[in-house]
Amino acid sequence: MTTITHLARRAATIAVVALLAVFIALTGAAPADAQQVNPRELSVQEEQLMQQLQRGEAVSGRVSIPNERAGNLITPAGRDWSNLHRGTMFTITVGVIVGMLVLLAAFYLIKGKVRIESGWSGRTLQRFNTVERFGHWLTATTFILLALTGLNLVVGRMLILPLVGEEAFGTMTAWGKVIHNYVAWPFMLGLLIIFALWVRDNIPSKVDAEWIRNFGGFFKKGVHPPAARFNAGQKVIFWSVIIGGAALSVTGIFLIFPELNASFTGWQWMQTIHGIGAAIMIAIILAHIYIGSVGMEGAFDAMGSGKVDLNWAREHHSLWVEDELGRGEAKPRPGGAERPVAPAE
Repeated sequence: MTTITHLARRAATIAVVALLAVFIALTGAAPADAQQVNPRELSVQEEQLMQQLQRGEAVSGRVSIPNERAGNLITPAGRDWSNLHRGTMFTITVGVIVGMLVLLAAFYLIKGKVRIESGWSGRTLQRFNTVERFGHWLTATTFILLALTGLNLVVGRMLILPLVGEEAFGTMTAWGKVIHNYVAWPFMLGLLIIFALWVRDNIPSKVDAEWIRNFGGFFKKGVHPPAARFNAGQKVIFWSVIIGGAALSVTGIFLIFPELNASFTGWQWMQTIHGIGAAIMIAIILAHIYIGSVGMEGAFDAMGSGKVDLNWAREHHSLWVEDELGRGEAKPRPGGAERPVAPAE
């Protein structure tokens, strides 16, 4: 009996040892196709990755989601686009905007502020009503927000990041992207409003040719080419805003909803067009802001109060003034006081 018990114990011991051996073998062994990676070693060298890219091959991983393209870590097209975005796009954006600022500064130094040659009349004309001014300022304020948040994505890493630090720049950029995406919609609404209100008055006409030949009278004292409600320069601004704004809106929608693009390359093209178009638009709007503020005396009143001085209107929109006076629209300024004439610069 003792012998049988001893044999049973030995058999049980052997069985336990065997089971432990099998368990260790199963849990310790790796699948035949798995690669053992030592985290202390560089299993994939950067040089190998670059050689793979130079051969036109993508560097991809494995994903468990339906979108297989999410596994692409690096693609030749993506690398080329990144270089374009950080190099060429940066150069174009800075060059166009800084170039416009230099031109405006030179114009101001040479010409100075465009004054009302005949002085303030003390009588005003209603130029834009409340709805028109609302459409203008809606488009203007949203465009400024879009321009600032968009420029940050192009030049912020090089110009702003070194000044504010990574944490502040990251927070600012994240919020800027949210603002950019949501403010785009009221900007589109503003475009529709000003298009509906002013398209009839911005159709090119024969009288615009004379305005262009005389450069709007900016460089010759006493020369005031005739113009209707909008002169040729304002018509250029209007159609630049409408066409450029429409292009930015369409490409922006494709960027907000990337699934609308046929391919990732299509999305990259949309962003490139969006960026270059925005830089050109910013330069044009800078010129518009200059003329409507410090560049021309009396111009801001049109979008400030909606009323402009009669003499200002005669010098810049004589044909429109004739129509307005025919309807008896000219009115004295409140209190009948004329504005003081500032000394010429």
